[in-house]
Amino acid sequence: MGRFNSDEAVSEFARLADELIDGGAPVERGMMMGRPILKLGGRMFAALSHDAVGFTLGASTPEHAAALAIEGADLFDPGLSGRAFKDWVAIPLDRSDRWPETAAAAIAHIARR
Repeated sequence: MGRFNSDEAVSEFARLADELIDGGAPVERGMMMGRPILKLGGRMFAALSHDAVGFTLGASTPEHAAALAIEGADLFDPGLSGRAFKDWVAIPLDRSDRWPETAAAAIAHIARR
């Protein structure tokens, strides 16, 4: 088990990255502060922390609201410090079936910026 994530979460995150890359998205893998991340054009759009993936979606966007409506989702707080990232939503491992669609929304958000 990793420092911040279970082996299962790391495996599922790797599968998400593979699906995005195999689908033609110009996604890059990386690490930040000991956590696996995904980047587009050098900008991070997804990060795995504490068995949840945080996705940047932009506060007050329909995509952000839709992600927050997923059971178990919450604002992303990678350090569990109580200082969540307002533009990011964390989707837990048990809802990894929703990671691909949320990743697509995050990629679109990053591409618009």
